[in-house]
Amino acid sequence: MESKTSRAWWRGLDKLDHRGRPTRRAPAATHGVPVPVSAKTATIDEPLTTGGDVVSTSSTTDDKLDRRGTLGHLGDAITGRTRGGRARPRLATVARYVDIHPDNPQPRLLEQVADALRDGALIAYPTDSGYALGCQLGNRDGRDRILRIRGLDEKHHFTLMCRDFSQLGQFVHVDNAAFRAIKAATPGPYTFILPATGEVPRRLMHPKKRTVGVRIPDHVLVHELLGVLGEPLLTSTLILPDEEEPRTLGWEIKEELDHQVDLVIEAGETPAQPTTVVDWSEGYPEVVRRGAGDPERFAA
Repeated sequence: MESKTSRAWWRGLDKLDHRGRPTRRAPAATHGVPVPVSAKTATIDEPLTTGGDVVSTSSTTDDKLDRRGTLGHLGDAITGRTRGGRARPRLATVARYVDIHPDNPQPRLLEQVADALRDGALIAYPTDSGYALGCQLGNRDGRDRILRIRGLDEKHHFTLMCRDFSQLGQFVHVDNAAFRAIKAATPGPYTFILPATGEVPRRLMHPKKRTVGVRIPDHVLVHELLGVLGEPLLTSTLILPDEEEPRTLGWEIKEELDHQVDLVIEAGETPAQPTTVVDWSEGYPEVVRRGAGDPERFAA
């Protein structure tokens, strides 16, 4: 009878070493023919690629994988940390590609993404107005990487992606007039620039105005991810230099930014319009960018 250690515990695994870890990995196969795991073909329970290796997220292998759904040493390479949590230089890796259902997100996969964010990952994720880049609020390296990827300077208005109005109110000052108008427009494809509270790190505020952008998306996956994470995401629309519209396809982002982000979430195509940006920092609304949200509701 075949023992557990000699039996492959995920598809495509050839053999294990004495500690139960893979000594050689191969792509998953269909009817005996290897199928390359690309951004277009990966699904939630198919192997994911990390650093050229194939890593499964199947629940049958959870005892062998860490909570990020990767083998421990591969996960540490992504996050740039040792087993003891000490920071170390970031190794050159390729982005993980995670396919999550847009309307009924799998809790296990949301936990893996949240864990990656807590470990310092920069992610590309879908929203109700195209893809965005996101990381934890305290992730200095993630903030700097967003600026580099987008080709922006230090005066860029960062946005905090919030789960609900209660969370939004912890990070910005909202007067009565703004409260009623913003409450009526959220969740939705709007970004509001408001005076920041002391909860916002100074490096995330506009250097002169002490303001920050906030928004509440109308997107099930993002809403659920923020609930698992328990805090807002530092975010910026994924509009690359010399482009005017946000990226909308996860597999294209995976191909183009493979070595610049740590994780790409696939959840179907997103709208191509960015958010409508409304500056409310002076006590009245000023539309500074027209986008997916109707700007007329904030017209003077």
